[in-house]
Amino acid sequence: MKRLLSLSKTLLATAALTALVTSAVHAQGGINLSWTDCGSFGTMQKNFACNVNTGASTIVGSAISPDSIPAMVAMAAVLDLQTNQATLSPWFDFSTTGCRSASLSGDFNFTSSTFSCNDIWNGHASGGIDYGAGVGGPNRGRFRLVCAVAAPLAVDDVTENYYFKVTFNNQKTTGTGNCAGCTDGACIVFNSIELDQNPGVPHAVNKFSNPLDRQYVLWQGGGGSVDGGCPAAVPTKNATWGSVKSLYR
Repeated sequence: MKRLLSLSKTLLATAALTALVTSAVHAQGGINLSWTDCGSFGTMQKNFACNVNTGASTIVGSAISPDSIPAMVAMAAVLDLQTNQATLSPWFDFSTTGCRSASLSGDFNFTSSTFSCNDIWNGHASGGIDYGAGVGGPNRGRFRLVCAVAAPLAVDDVTENYYFKVTFNNQKTTGTGNCAGCTDGACIVFNSIELDQNPGVPHAVNKFSNPLDRQYVLWQGGGGSVDGGCPAAVPTKNATWGSVKSLYR
């Protein structure tokens, strides 16, 4: 009987500790970045033979909010890219004057997906993506995504939600007029996400950056050959929703 009581106490203590750890993880929240799908349902590595101009690659950003947000109306996210070359190759220049300016898109619509995580937007978010070549260093680039919804959404602190997709196609990879550098190794880091409520609401800005499973993906095995390793995150500049959304007016 004593052994049973001792075992019961041990099991109860273990269960309590597990619940405490789980609660702490949920309370902390965090971000995920993967190829093709959210978090652990996607993959970290993407390899491409760079021999065709068709097809595309998609990065998925997801997150668990560290706090419940009663009325989210907007999101802003920052990702940084670093290659294993001294300077950013033309293939990775998605800026408006870059070699592959027409190859980048940002998307917040997951309605046609087979869901592994929760689709918080349900097709109602609208926004865009901006890319800056050379931000943070000559071999780096920065993606900034923003979107908003007309009707506020409730976000809990336990559910992993889809928040954005970043897609770049394979145009100008090979043949006449190609943009060199597709075979460069690269690391893309999800630096931060901001989930905003309307101004004046308590805790209107909810910004966080800690990883859940991982906050980065690799291109062509880029992590091991990127200077400083991966993630080689560039510190993000604090920006309010108002300052970021002005990019898309």
